[in-house]
Amino acid sequence: MARESFLLRTDPKILAELRRWAEDELRSTNGQLDFVLRAALRDAGRLPKRENEHGES
Repeated sequence: MARESFLLRTDPKILAELRRWAEDELRSTNGQLDFVLRAALRDAGRLPKRENEHGES
């Protein structure tokens, strides 16, 4: 799967908590954000069926 980067501006407190959460789950901050976004998209029924069935990459 190809990756695309983009700039994300967020509150420093949110970023600090995301980093702490990622560390607790042994992920990078980027990996944690991807994990959270995929879960939210899956829960909202917005992931393509293929990704929804096979989980995270």
